[in-house]
Amino acid sequence: MPGFDYKFLEKPKRRFQCPLCNKAMREPVQVSTCGHRFCDTCLQEFLRLQIQRSYGSEGFTATLKGFVRNFEITVLQANSPSLPLEGVFKCPEDQLPLDYAKIYPDPDLEQQILSLSIRCIHSEEGCRWTGQMKQLQSHFSTCAFNVIPCPNRCAIKLTRRDLPDHLQHDCPKRKVKCEFCGNEFTGEAYENHQGICPQESVYCENKCGARMMRRLLSQHSLAECPKRTQPCKYCGKEFVYDTIQNHQYHCPRFPVQCPNQCNALNVAREDLASHLKESCGSALVLCPFKDAGCKHRCPKVAMGRHLEDTSKAHLTLMCSLVSRQRQEIQELRREVEELSVSHDGVLIWKISDYSRKLQEAKLRNNYEFFSPPFYTHKYGYKLQVSAFLNGNGSGEGTHLSIYIRVLPGEYDSLLEWPFSYKVTFSILDQSDPSLSKPQHITETFNPDPNWKNFQKPGSSRNSLDESTLGFGYPKFISHEEIKKRNYIRDNAIFLKASIEIPQKIIA
Repeated sequence: MPGFDYKFLEKPKRRFQCPLCNKAMREPVQVSTCGHRFCDTCLQEFLRLQIQRSYGSEGFTATLKGFVRNFEITVLQANSPSLPLEGVFKCPEDQLPLDYAKIYPDPDLEQQILSLSIRCIHSEEGCRWTGQMKQLQSHFSTCAFNVIPCPNRCAIKLTRRDLPDHLQHDCPKRKVKCEFCGNEFTGEAYENHQGICPQESVYCENKCGARMMRRLLSQHSLAECPKRTQPCKYCGKEFVYDTIQNHQYHCPRFPVQCPNQCNALNVAREDLASHLKESCGSALVLCPFKDAGCKHRCPKVAMGRHLEDTSKAHLTLMCSLVSRQRQEIQELRREVEELSVSHDGVLIWKISDYSRKLQEAKLRNNYEFFSPPFYTHKYGYKLQVSAFLNGNGSGEGTHLSIYIRVLPGEYDSLLEWPFSYKVTFSILDQSDPSLSKPQHITETFNPDPNWKNFQKPGSSRNSLDESTLGFGYPKFISHEEIKKRNYIRDNAIFLKASIEIPQKIIA
């Protein structure tokens, strides 16, 4: 290797420097013929290059032994004996012929060079050592910045000053003694041992505050810890141990005693209501005819006897109930009809299946059909139209007769009497307006205030009373006239009644 490349305290003198590498000579040798000195390895490399230039590189191998160690140079040629090298070498300094047999080590010069003062090679890292070059190796044995292998053979190299910390904390092959169980481990094994040492003192994981050796923790968590979780033996849900007793006061599956002290055992709390209602033989129950009025109450097991003994009384109660319900139904029907009644003073009444109803009217004398009731206006008079399809009075057998009557209404006490507003009857022509103009037949009259029909009606008035026949037209339209246009269409006719009410009354 070339000369020394250390940091000298003083620059080495020129006579200590190798002319080939310009560094302080390492293992210096002297050419006796000219007196020049070189590094042993530098001169070897120089001579090797001279051999290659002289003999070529193909087929030759140069074997060089150092001048310091019995200098010898041999050039070997394939399948040829060794060849002499006289005249091949020249001194690299003055280019004069060089006798390779007269190159010798220079130990005196080497000692002078090794006595030169240098700085440690780790000076840039912080080492402040200075001394003779020959003392450098011994300094390395103590230098804090020198890189050395770990003595535990862990394959890590580090500076000597970092070694104590490495040996104590980081070396995977260091010896570490567990402070809890006292066993020794390598550093790597100790890292695995930490957190599982059975002798280490730890707090309960359930945060109950207890502290114990890790080997006792499992038993504590299973049987002793007040914060351990435990399933309720009735509903199976998990609870903290110190709250499970309070849970049992509310647990839906906790067994409770029937309050009627029947023979049922261990009824779940959530099933108690169902048990009392359906299963408990001692539960007091109401008679199934309670809605009919029976107020009897007895244990469920005795209810059968009660039903047998009071069947006639129950039948009487049911008849009374049916009667009341019939009245309620009639009242509801009346209220529904009131809701569906027109309140704008106009009635359009469709009489379907006209031909059948006409034949029926012909077979039954004075057979009258009634329209739905309607009101003249909101909170007004309640009216109804009736029709004799086969006529009535002077129109019987030849005409359709139409009448209007006043019915008892909800607001009669608020109205003026007698009824005195203009009434208009129409039978509507159902012809298509796009083909021909409809020709409705219309009749109008003003009520006579002296007629009984238009006085305030009594609550008992009904449609069969002759005085309530109403006022109208016995000969409203003849049977022949009604057939001329589309007054009958799809076997139906439309009769219209409208009441002319002054706007101030409606308002």
